Amino acid sequence: MLPFAEYPLRPSDFAASLGSTVAIAPHPDDEALGCGGLLALLHQAGQPTAAVLVSDGSMSHPNSKTFSAAARRAVREGEFRHALTVLGADTTEPLLLELPDSQVPGTAAEPGFATAVARLRAYLLQQQVATVLVPWRRDPHPDHRATAALVQAALAGLPQPPRCLEYVVWAWERATPEDLPTDADAVSGFRLDITSVLAQKQRAIAVHRSQVAPGVFVDDEAGFLLSMEVLAHFAVPYEVYFEANEPEI
Repeated sequence: MLPFAEYPLRPSDFAASLGSTVAIAPHPDDEALGCGGLLALLHQAGQPTAAVLVSDGSMSHPNSKTFSAAARRAVREGEFRHALTVLGADTTEPLLLELPDSQVPGTAAEPGFATAVARLRAYLLQQQVATVLVPWRRDPHPDHRATAALVQAALAGLPQPPRCLEYVVWAWERATPEDLPTDADAVSGFRLDITSVLAQKQRAIAVHRSQVAPGVFVDDEAGFLLSMEVLAHFAVPYEVYFEANEPEI
């Protein structure tokens, strides 16, 4: 049984303390699923928000003959931008890293890692970021873990590291005990109350039609769709985050 429901609950006005925030999504839809409620709350609080899309999202339906890889990428990018509009996070042009879906590099030895880190670092500096939202470092999907590694490498080169909140997506469904925080991680989990913006988050998730309902990429029967069971995790009135513990004095 996951411990998420036992985590302390922070009120929605927590968002107002975060300042300029950049949400980093491995795939189009992760921004809505993992931190859509917080993005909506940040908009309500008047805090500047921006977004980064790491992968090109083209591999959810790789066997489609009607939609080429470039066409699939365009559909999913359009859904990503639409979801940001729904959440009020579309005032700043997002950074699109366009790394290969399912093959996001997660180590310095992999092609594309250093370039992605440099582009991400430059974007964070440009946004004068105070807080980043990033997938939990062991969220059980390779692209999510690789995204966390890219972000950590980018943050390491900033003169003033921002606050880092790690959100969960696949940990709701697939987490093993080894995937959850340990004492060595030195992080604490909390829930954020998103009751007031839950309907807005649900609308943003629904914008990702290619992932939540048949009818977009119709000629790939083995293609990926979010199940009702998975979507139910994101219909609760809170989101789960991990944050580094305060250092002991």
